[in-house]
Amino acid sequence: MPRALVCGANGQLGQELVLTCPEHWQTLPMARSMLDIADHDQVARVLDETEPAWVINAAAFTAVDAAESEQESAQRVNGLGPEMLATQCQRRNIPLLHVSTDFVFDGTQGRPYGPDDEPKPLGVYGRSKLAGEKAVLSAGGSPVVLRTGWVYSRHGGNFVKTMLRLMAEREQLSVVEDQIGTPTWARGLALTCWGLIDHGNATGIYHWSDAGACSWYDFAAAIRHIGLDLGLLPQAATLIPIPTSQYPTPAQRPAYSVLDKTSTRNLLGHPGYHWTSQLRAMLVDLQQHEKHWL
Repeated sequence: MPRALVCGANGQLGQELVLTCPEHWQTLPMARSMLDIADHDQVARVLDETEPAWVINAAAFTAVDAAESEQESAQRVNGLGPEMLATQCQRRNIPLLHVSTDFVFDGTQGRPYGPDDEPKPLGVYGRSKLAGEKAVLSAGGSPVVLRTGWVYSRHGGNFVKTMLRLMAEREQLSVVEDQIGTPTWARGLALTCWGLIDHGNATGIYHWSDAGACSWYDFAAAIRHIGLDLGLLPQAATLIPIPTSQYPTPAQRPAYSVLDKTSTRNLLGHPGYHWTSQLRAMLVDLQQHEKHWL
């Protein structure tokens, strides 16, 4: 049975990659405590000891605002780490799937971004992720770079779980309404990773998120609606839409980061699911598995 080494196995996507592993694959989960992808010797040793058929890099420094003040850490994980992985995988002829982000774009184009559109990141996080992409693609072989955005799951911290907590605690919340993207359930993203690996001929840059588009305000309103319907919320908190200018953050974010998934959909023969149906599925999953999610 072929084995896939999963870097960042304790993260949202990493855990879903392990949970959704197809029957004909075996995962080798590697948390950061087990493998520092920016450490040349560790990467070489782990690859030699495990001899994986594929490497999936789901490890990342994802704290967008913190990256502005922790530039070295962000660059080490998001830029140097993928470079180390790609170089060592290429030397051993091991294919690599690297997960990247919609934040490599500046959000000014006004239509969904395709894989061939020119990246223009606005902040440290986006620049560090773009550096990782370039390193992976320039290392040789036939790597896969999969961009996504607005990822959430029942694991770890994310927008969905934060909104549920705040809505349970407060009667009123202000949410940004002029940043547009597409929420992505990590489980669907994980299945897409496996689909690209199993396809056999996938190479280059692909995009994946759930279908549709919304603002953070729309996303929060859907969380409230479904959360109330499932009994996850005790009250219907009032949501107030605000512009980005009223919610300043250290990092500038793209105003429009919707991704064009056409090439991925055509390759895998799967249209994907609308983000609202995926949100409901995730909240049911949360309700069934996490008793103390607040």
